[in-house]
Amino acid sequence: MAELMMIDLKALLVEREDCDAGTMSKVREALSQGGTQYRSLRDVTDALRKRLENAQGPARKKWHLKLAVALYYLGHTAEAIEHLRQAEGGLANFLLGKLLAARNEYAEALEAFDRARKANYNSDLVDLQLVGIYRAQGQLDKARAALKGLQKMAHTAEYHYQLACLHLAEGERQQGIEALEKAVQIDPGHTAALFQLGHAADLSGNDEDAIGYYERALKYPPIHIGTLKNLGILYEDKEMYDKAVECFRRVLTARPHDEQARLYLKDAEASLTMHYDPGQEKESALNKQVMEIPVTDFELSVRSRNCLKKMNIKTLGDVTRVSREQLLSSKNFGETSLAEIEEMLASKGLRLGQSLEQGQRHERRFPTPQMGPVSEQEAAILNKPVSELNLSVRARKCMTRLGINTLGELTHRTADELLEAKNFGQTSLNEVREKLAAYGLHLRGE
Repeated sequence: MAELMMIDLKALLVEREDCDAGTMSKVREALSQGGTQYRSLRDVTDALRKRLENAQGPARKKWHLKLAVALYYLGHTAEAIEHLRQAEGGLANFLLGKLLAARNEYAEALEAFDRARKANYNSDLVDLQLVGIYRAQGQLDKARAALKGLQKMAHTAEYHYQLACLHLAEGERQQGIEALEKAVQIDPGHTAALFQLGHAADLSGNDEDAIGYYERALKYPPIHIGTLKNLGILYEDKEMYDKAVECFRRVLTARPHDEQARLYLKDAEASLTMHYDPGQEKESALNKQVMEIPVTDFELSVRSRNCLKKMNIKTLGDVTRVSREQLLSSKNFGETSLAEIEEMLASKGLRLGQSLEQGQRHERRFPTPQMGPVSEQEAAILNKPVSELNLSVRARKCMTRLGINTLGELTHRTADELLEAKNFGQTSLNEVREKLAAYGLHLRGE
């Protein structure tokens, strides 16, 4: 089998005179070869900085463009944008427009695309990007009309990607997914389409497919930051902490000041260093099963049953989280009922206050919130599904684990209760608070 010929990135970006769309395709192909190519590109970036530093006059624009291309593929978007602003020509302005649009800076992006068109850059490719901007600005009719005028581009992956995004924006999920699949069929390395397919699978709870799409996207630069974050969270859920750590570190390499990624990394590293004891895990699982046994499974007196019901105690685990004093403080509950409860617990090797003493956090079933009098408008808001909050993957998975389906159910949880959920930290809590505040709501106790 012939040995793979590695593309020389230094010859491509430093020694070669020009830099065009073909150059970018070659850089992408080189990075897809893996191995030490990313390290080579970082070395080339240092060389390009020196060339730019020594360049004079109009020649500097060429080095600004080359350096921007290298930074773009390394994921340093903000710095790439600054160099593109000092470059010139069709490619420089087209790439600048794409990066600005990705940051929702649409006005400047439109100006950059206009300059690209005037510099004789492929107008059809420019128009496809404009479709994306119109859609992002909520001008769906204008986006649809613009795309209709680009039927001659139906052989390209970008056309089907833009079509897919329009379908998804209009709530046509199945048509959107079909168009995304068409895009990656034409171009298996269309990272934006792969990300959207992964995100769609993620939203549907199909973690395996989501991981597959995200992993495929990582093979083709530039790497989407959202891909790394979402994949890292999925790895964490699968307890593949070493891979999760790698994802979050890659985000921070490209964005050193990304506080969300830094917090995610801290959580993943903490999980990675936890001691694993199979025997202890088995014992914990058995203990949890016992804790979840309903108290209604036992022959208790009417008085004891009523007391437990009033205190919203439904399982043995709930009973272990109360003390003798708390039970005795309940109306009509005396020493006889107390002895009955203690006997019930002893039959399963448990005792009152056990969980309080051990500091255990057995997940508790929460009742459906009993809401006070509310107006029709307030009820409509409280009955909205939590999916309307458009939460991040991590926060959304917490809602699923805790069985929270509506905003009303969410507002009856405290911050501490949410923080007890697996992989749910302060960043996710702040996100939930911010989303609820948009509806004039807050968590219980706040």
